[in-house]
Amino acid sequence: MAFIRSIEHIATKWATVTPMRSEDYAAGIADPRRSWSQATKAAESAYEEGVKMSIQLKSFGKGVIKAGDEKWQRKATVNGVQRWGPGVTEAKGDYAAGFAPYQAAIAAVQLPPRYARRDPRNLARVKAVVDALIAKKLLIMGK
Repeated sequence: MAFIRSIEHIATKWATVTPMRSEDYAAGIADPRRSWSQATKAAESAYEEGVKMSIQLKSFGKGVIKAGDEKWQRKATVNGVQRWGPGVTEAKGDYAAGFAPYQAAIAAVQLPPRYARRDPRNLARVKAVVDALIAKKLLIMGK
């Protein structure tokens, strides 16, 4: 039988040592072994195969059942709540850049006339916005 330390020992060491490696983490980001975007693009077919296999095996649903709600709620409460505000503040520029094309698409929509409240013809206004957003998304995706 192969010798391996207990899971408690391994987890404790990981939780003790890993937080002290933030400089290594930063160095890896600044000077990666290879370009993330190039390596990721090169792996597209492997990704597709993995997704197909996952669909075949129904892995997504099985993972959801296995995970349940407790873990994500606990982690979101412990970590997510305290990181939410600073993360949103830091992401303002990225949010603006990402949403700007859609904001412009909505602003350019010529809405059909508004009718009385609950009039089903008002749904044409929704459709006009949805169509503009879909067209913008397809344009951005190069399709």
